[in-house]
Parts: sequence; C-alpha cells; structure tokens
Amino acid sequence: MSELEIGWLLFGVTTLVLFSGVPIAFGLLSVSIGFLWIFQGPASLAAVGRTFFEEMASFVLLTIPMFILLGAAIGVSRAGSDIYESLHRWLARVPGGLVIANILACGMFSAVCGSSPATAAAIGKVGIPEMLRRGYPPTLATGSICAGGTLGILIPPSVTLILYGIATETSIGRLFLAGVVPGVLLVLLFAAYSWIYSLFQASTSALRSSERYSLREKMDGLGRVMPFLVIMVVIAVAMYGGWATPSEIAALSAFLALLLVFVIYRATSAREVWAIFSDTVRESTMIIMIIGAAGLFGYMMSLLYVTQTMADALVAWNLDRWTLLIFFNVLLLILGCFLPPVAIILMTMPILQPVLEANDFNLIWFGILLTINMEVGLITPPVGLNLYVIRGVAPQVPLPQVLLGSLPFVVIMLLFMVVLSIFPGIALWLPDTLMGPGS
Repeated sequence: MSELEIGWLLFGVTTLVLFSGVPIAFGLLSVSIGFLWIFQGPASLAAVGRTFFEEMASFVLLTIPMFILLGAAIGVSRAGSDIYESLHRWLARVPGGLVIANILACGMFSAVCGSSPATAAAIGKVGIPEMLRRGYPPTLATGSICAGGTLGILIPPSVTLILYGIATETSIGRLFLAGVVPGVLLVLLFAAYSWIYSLFQASTSALRSSERYSLREKMDGLGRVMPFLVIMVVIAVAMYGGWATPSEIAALSAFLALLLVFVIYRATSAREVWAIFSDTVRESTMIIMIIGAAGLFGYMMSLLYVTQTMADALVAWNLDRWTLLIFFNVLLLILGCFLPPVAIILMTMPILQPVLEANDFNLIWFGILLTINMEVGLITPPVGLNLYVIRGVAPQVPLPQVLLGSLPFVVIMLLFMVVLSIFPGIALWLPDTLMGPGS
C-alpha cells in the first residue's frame, strides 16, 4: 500500500474505533500499536513505551492539572451563584437582563475556570431555574447558558489553548492573550442578541423585570465577585507582565482558588474536599493519557510517512488560502460534532500545521479560530457535551428545546469566525501589542 492509502485506511479505522465508545486514549493506543505491528513489524513496538511516556514528561503539562484544580475548586463553591446574583442586581431593569446577567456570569466564570462543561453546569444550576421561574422562554433560558458555557475554552485560562500550544509548540502566553478580545466580543454579541430578542418580545412581561435594587444592595453584590476579580488580575498581571511562566501561574491560581474556597466559602467538608481533588485527578489523568496516546499516534503516522504524505497531498491540491481555510474549518466542525477538542487538536494538528505554515497562516490566530470552532461542537449533536450538561441541570426542558435555543448562538459564532478570518487582528492585536510581533 502507498503511504496515502495507509493514511486513508488509518483515518477510517481510527474513526470507527473512536465512534465505538472506546475511551479516546485506549482507542488511539490500540490503533497506533496495531498499525505499527502490521506495517513495521513487531520490532517497531520497542519504542512504544518510551514514546508514550516521553510525551507525558513535559514540564509544561503541569499547567493542566493546576488549571483543572482551579476549576474544580471554584466549581464546588457558591461562586457561580454569587457571580450571577451580583450581575443580576445591576441588570435587573434591562430588558432580558436576567439572560444577560447569566451570559456575563458565564464569561466571568470562564475567566477563572477554563472548562466549558464546568461553566455551563455552575451557572446553569442557578440561572436556568431562576429564568424558568420568572417565565422566560425555555429555549432562551437554556440556549443562552449552553452557548455561554462554551466560552470556558476560549477565555483564558483555557486547557484547550494549552493543549493547542503544546501540540503546535506555540507560546501559551500569546494564545491566552489572543483569546481575550474574541472572548469578550462573543460575550457582548451573545448579550446583544438576548437584549434584542427581549425588545421584540416586549409583550412577555418576564423579559422586563419589575425588581429594583438600591445602590447599597448593588455594591454589596459587587463585593461578592471581588475575590474572583483578584484571581483574574493575578493571572493577567503575572502572565502578561512576564513575572512567571504559565506553569507557575497555574500553580498560583490553583492555590488562590483553594484559599478562596476553603477560607471564604468554608468548603471544608470531607465530601467537598474529596470532590475537588477526585475531579482534578480524574480529568487530569484522562487528558494526560490522551496526550501520551496522541504522541504515540503521531509517532506512528510519522514513521509510516502518513503525516508527511497527507500534508504534501494537501499542498499539492494548490488550493487558494480561502478555500483551504474553509476546508479546514468544515473538517473541524464535522469532527467537533463527534469528538472532544482534546482529541481533535492532538490528532489533526500534526497534519494541518505543515500546511498552515506552508501557506503563511498565523498559528496563534488559527488557534483561536479552531477554539471557536470547537465551541460550536460543544453545542451541536450528537456529542455536544454542553447540551447534555444543560439537560442534566434542567431536566424539565426537552433536549430539542435546548438545541433550538442554542442555534441562534451557533449562528453568531459561525459569523464571528468569518469576521475573525477576514480581520485576524481581532485576535492578534493584544498579544502583538503586549508581547511584540510574533508568530
């Protein structure tokens, strides 16, 4: 078989294995070992163990369990409730203010969490029942949280951007900076849609709250979010000021989050402490195992010349930049409907990166585009994780209604991807300004 034929066979087998429900790490391991055995012989398996563990030996990977610990600690506290309540007091008189408050809360929670499902669950558990109780349409109530939760993988700190940085050997600090402006713009676009929707639904009294809060009550609510603002400022100043590495900042952020949860929220029961650390160990182990398996998968593709051959084939198509970009995004959108972002990044970037570099695409900008693409995958079936998270926190709302409510936000994200493709400076302006021009 030619290298290209092996590549297509590999793609088909890998797709079947992953769709079978096998854990991603074990699926990639089994495919890698099987193809090495068949096409390179038993002797090639001698490097399996070394390659697998070398991929997991990087010091940069320390950021992953630390940021996951940060998110787990915040997730078991009343953080989501406090952020939501504070914003609601300020936006109570705005049409659709409760929805806007939830979207802004998702954005703030994302900035200290880094996980989309955790963001959707934390804000959704508080916000959705409150919106439904006040008569908000179930589609708007669930769709806004479902979409707002996806911001967890775009607004830094983001585990997805860390993995992309590791896979492409690009600066994690630049990626974090590049995600700030697009993340804030998406929050504002989601909020603007909710406001406009509420204006056109003026007959629905629920969308226009009669509640009033005094300035003292508003300031008291604002005080509840100050600890989270401190963590956000510490992360921003330490990383973007060049005071510490991403790994050191992740450790500091995790420590501050634990301090916040244990001292302010008094989450010191055995059940809560166990939930924090067990969730951290489980998610970190899963991700790092996938990284090791993906490293072996990449080694196998390189040894069989699949990576080089498929990259050369893509270049040989002589597609113009726009056609190539559309092709990549359609491919990623399809994969995002079935696979989690971690697997997609680690499986596709060894093939896509040489083509991107050959066509002078900026890898930092493409990382943000890819992340927004993955956000769409989180709220589209059949494996839209946030859809099922919202279904879990609001079982009274049928899944089709959750999906229907998410569709306008999907359209917003897709249109924003087009704008970001035309104006890459939206993502690159901040890192280039603070860190100097770079790729």
